[in-house]
Amino acid sequence: MEESKIKRAMIKVNGLNLFYRDTRSNNQSILCLHGKWGRGETWTDLMFRYKDRYRIITPDQRGHGLSDKPIARYAGEDFAEDTYQLIKRLECGPAIVVGHSMGGRNAAYLAALYPQEVKALAILDQQAEDPEKLSNLPPEKVSPVDKLTADWPTPYPTYEEALRDLRKRFSRETNVRYFLESLVETVEGYDFLFSRYAMAAIGEYRQEWYHILPQIQCPVLLVRAKDSWCLSEQEAKKMRTLIKDCTYFEVANSDHMVYADNPDEFYPQFERFISTVG
Repeated sequence: MEESKIKRAMIKVNGLNLFYRDTRSNNQSILCLHGKWGRGETWTDLMFRYKDRYRIITPDQRGHGLSDKPIARYAGEDFAEDTYQLIKRLECGPAIVVGHSMGGRNAAYLAALYPQEVKALAILDQQAEDPEKLSNLPPEKVSPVDKLTADWPTPYPTYEEALRDLRKRFSRETNVRYFLESLVETVEGYDFLFSRYAMAAIGEYRQEWYHILPQIQCPVLLVRAKDSWCLSEQEAKKMRTLIKDCTYFEVANSDHMVYADNPDEFYPQFERFISTVG
């Protein structure tokens, strides 16, 4: 991809500065929402594949990447409001919205709460099962400890040490690369762009979202990794029964990163779906 064609910018939405990348064409837009610990850069392959036919927009969501990391709530509705205001500011709606993992939940909330801005929705390997009630803990009382990365020896003294440590923790190179995309050099060494507080707050404000699925009016593509550690077959079946217009498929040789683990299987199915919605 010609890097000069990608606009990189900060934009003020919902009281936050969000960083985003945008291919800036006048075509139908595809807006991509990354998962927890990720950033918009994880969608680079998708941008390359579709840049000539679609306008691709990939923001860093609150708490991640180069975007603001406030002491605030990090519930599905909050992420949805951020994205809604981003769509309005960029005048890119109604968009085809693709969300992976946590981004899939956020995309579903966006489609349910702001249906006029979502033409079609793809939810990639994300469960709807979570605590029944939303936590009422004040944001300032959330402990800034990310359970996944709490024992990681950050900041790493060198990039090579970070790479070695990640490869010990993850068997798939796609997972290693996912975290490397958020790794930056600081004055103390190499550390990640995501906020540990934000990761903890995302966990604190998790809530089951089966109840919003019947509210989604647009066509939905639900994708499950066949070896998923996140979305069981039973739960995927339950989600499908609640979605009015649902296309479903599973990606082999993947445990979560369906678009990166097996692009040869994922993209033909994704292409078939988006071609039906224009």
